Order: sequence, then C-alpha cells, then structure tokens
Amino acid sequence: MAIDGKHALVTGGGRGIGRAIASALTAAGASVTVIGRAEGSLREAVAAGDAAGCAVADVTDAAQLRQQLGCAEKARGPIAILVNNAGSVESGAFLKLDPAAFTAMWNVHVMGAVHAMRQVLPGMIERGFGRIVNVASTAGLKGYAYVSAYCAAKHALVGLTRALAAETAGNGVTVNAVCPGYTDTELIRESIARVGAKTGRSQAQILAEYVKDAPIGRLIRPAEVAAAVLYLCLPEAAAVTGTTLAVAGGEL
Repeated sequence: MAIDGKHALVTGGGRGIGRAIASALTAAGASVTVIGRAEGSLREAVAAGDAAGCAVADVTDAAQLRQQLGCAEKARGPIAILVNNAGSVESGAFLKLDPAAFTAMWNVHVMGAVHAMRQVLPGMIERGFGRIVNVASTAGLKGYAYVSAYCAAKHALVGLTRALAAETAGNGVTVNAVCPGYTDTELIRESIARVGAKTGRSQAQILAEYVKDAPIGRLIRPAEVAAAVLYLCLPEAAAVTGTTLAVAGGEL
C-alpha cells in the first residue's frame, strides 16, 4: 500500500470518527498510534487491530503530549501522518454560555492541534514528506445556533489549516481539513439523549432536526469521514493542500 509502514498518529482515536480513521489507516498499511484521555477505549482499539499502539494524553497539555509523542516515535518511528481529531462540544444559547466555554473549545480544537503540529512538523519538513489532516466540522464553514463556542473554534481551526498549508507547500507537507456534518458517533448519540432528557422530545424528532439541512437525509457514517482522511494522506494527494473537504451529505 502507498502508506505501508508509515507511522500515523490519530488524536482522539479511541472512538467515533477517530477510531474509524485509525482503522482505515491501519488497513492501508500504516502503523497507527491512537492518543486520547480514555485509556480503556484506546486499548480496545489496539486489541481490535485498529491501531498498533496507544498513549494516554490530553492534547491541551503540551508537555504531556510532547512526552507521549516522543514515546510513540521511539516505538514506531517518526510520525509521517498526523490526524488532529480530538475534540468536544460546549453548547448553549450565547448569552447563557459561560465565557469559559470559549476558552475550553479554543484549547482543545485549536491549541490541541497546534501542540501536536509543532511537535511533528520539523521532522516532516526534514524528511520531505508529511500529511496533516485536521478534523474540523461543517461548523467551521457555517454557523449553527447554540454552539457558538464550538463554531468559533472550528472556524479558527480551518483558518489555521489554510495558513499552515501556505507555509509548508514547498516542503512535501500537506495540511488539510475534513469537515464532517452530523456524524453517527457516541458524541451525537449522547447529545441526542441530553436534548431528549431536557425537552421530552423523542430521539426520532431530535435526529430529524439534526439532518434536516442535509439532502442525503441521514447522519454521516464515520467510515465515510475516514475514507476522506485516508485519501488526503496518500502520496497521490500531494497537490491537495489548504483545502476543506466537506463530508456533509450535500449540506454545503
């Protein structure tokens, strides 16, 4: 395979989209390290064959992340592929949302990616090959009500992607963003459950609200996002950098 033997790192790789990405990269021949905060789900990914190894780290902690990435590189070689997938959501009406929510979203979605990219980018440039894929969101390309902090952070991540792509285009490194719409993950199912508990609405009603703007009429599948990420990691995608690839069922 084209990426056979290359070391790929996936943050937030223990479940959902991250787990699907790790599985796709592994199937394509990469040696994958998954990183996240929940050790149990990370070890499950390794045990299932979706990753070669795992490390527990919070991407917002630069020192902790640097240490764990160093250990991963000692075990599986230099990181050639980085997928920044770790994330979380803070929701609520703007005027009721604690300003700390904006800081939290910035730290995980933007600074988490910054910490990881600063760690691996020098080696990528030196070797003349690197693939960085930031898992953003359609919330990085349009606005959604009641998730202003999340939208602000994802828009910033898209801007960071474009800026870094312009800096690295002549070094054999590509930097792109994949922007999924609402995806069938644990995070969405938990969100649906919370909304249902607060409003008394059925899961079917809430789900219909989530997919109403997508002509495809359903949630995106994690494997569909993973396929987009895999393409951007291939040598054949060397001319694709600074782009935002929406996997959103026609919503955009």
